Amino acid sequence: MRIHQFLSDQAETRPDAIALMDWDGAPWTFAQEWEAAQAGADLLKLAGVQKGDRVLMVAENCATLCAFIFACSVIGAWAVPVNARQTEAELERIVTHANPRVALFMSGVSPDAKAHGAIYDAHEVKGTWGSLLMAELAASNPEADKDVAVMLYTTGTTGTPKGVMLSHSNLVFAGKLSTDTRGMRSTDIVYGALPMSHVFGLASMLMAATFIGATVRIEARFSAAKLHAALNEGVTILPAVPQMHALLMQYTADQGIDSIAGGPLRFVSSGAAPLDPVWKRKAEAFYGIALQNGYGMTETSAGVTTTKSAFGDPDISVGPALAGIAIAIDESADGGGDGVGEVLTRGPHIMLGYFRNEEATKAVLDKDGWMHTGDLGRIDNKNLLHILGRSKELIIRGGFNVYPPEVEAAFNDHPDVIQTAVIGRSTDTGDEEVLAFVQLAKLGSLTSDDLRSFVEPRLSPYKRPSQIVLTLSLPAAPTGKLLKHKLIETFADQLT
Repeated sequence: MRIHQFLSDQAETRPDAIALMDWDGAPWTFAQEWEAAQAGADLLKLAGVQKGDRVLMVAENCATLCAFIFACSVIGAWAVPVNARQTEAELERIVTHANPRVALFMSGVSPDAKAHGAIYDAHEVKGTWGSLLMAELAASNPEADKDVAVMLYTTGTTGTPKGVMLSHSNLVFAGKLSTDTRGMRSTDIVYGALPMSHVFGLASMLMAATFIGATVRIEARFSAAKLHAALNEGVTILPAVPQMHALLMQYTADQGIDSIAGGPLRFVSSGAAPLDPVWKRKAEAFYGIALQNGYGMTETSAGVTTTKSAFGDPDISVGPALAGIAIAIDESADGGGDGVGEVLTRGPHIMLGYFRNEEATKAVLDKDGWMHTGDLGRIDNKNLLHILGRSKELIIRGGFNVYPPEVEAAFNDHPDVIQTAVIGRSTDTGDEEVLAFVQLAKLGSLTSDDLRSFVEPRLSPYKRPSQIVLTLSLPAAPTGKLLKHKLIETFADQLT
């Protein structure tokens, strides 16, 4: 099965059902979306796109992007969606690596996409999909031997982009698994603010909703005010990252609203960062339903594990392995014992590999099919996975292992803290020091000394940061995922 068959099946059986509520409020039925996808496929063929060619899509979330992702599937091309808010230099690196036949710039939804299109001398094309800019970039150089549906570029802990090749089978599996896990039905409305240029938004939002026939309410850019409005207007499923939850709760608190319990929302999840018990209780009291957590990455077509917690369950794991997926722990990767090691996973969710990078592919995919995630974790006696952080982010201070999520959780317990990023930095003695970068709702509400006093009872001495930087924002990807490799550069003038 190819991913466009999700859409064609819905168009045939439920043509008038609403597939998408676009960023501007315009409804798209499944029939309209399928018509746009077919017309988009015709446009790409006229431009010389062949099976195995890459089609770059510079965009923010919109119905047009959805249509062209499925259009690529129709002709066997690879969709390569990237977020328009990247810099010119970042986009150029991807263009050079992906070698796309054509580039599409979703100028109607994104001024940034329009600006990028001008740099590449793109021209306007109109059709049932609306209006966009298109540029022909290179002679056809197809890789027709690979069954790639979508290629996504990862942020990476080093900042060097890698093209993750996800097959049709990967995304079909991920879409079906997401619907089963959430108990989704065709009457659901999924909030669509997670970028579809990233795997969480693509697989767990667009693919899942299209497979089951649910509606995606698209947001081009996240706004706490828009999310609050959507939750009052019928949204039933909210996939999000911790920063989105925190900003929503801060927004409603400013409006004098402590809880939105009792509305239509029936499933809410948090991904991309570990939970702590205090924050989880606060979020569940706010939503009035259980908060589910999960673990996944671009290379695993989104989900690996997820919780099925009841309301008030203190469990802060990322849950057991999803159906059809295996997980294991390689304790040799940590050396600290106590069942802690690198998280491994195997199954139909694993990527085909990194595009034109066999060395990097072999470094993470072993001969037995296990994906070496680079994340540290442990599996408890209930087979629940606990993530302790990235193996490369492990801080060794005075011979002791410091796991950043544990330190971050101590800061996040403070009511004025939105989120925290903790990293290590080498010192002149060869040891590492702990640095904490704390995002506050309002600067001036508390000082570094206030926070230091707050976390001291919660952290052993070797885990306590030597420096605390207070800020209103932290460097983040469009998904809300913190970019820890940019912290020292961003706050260089505040570090000693």
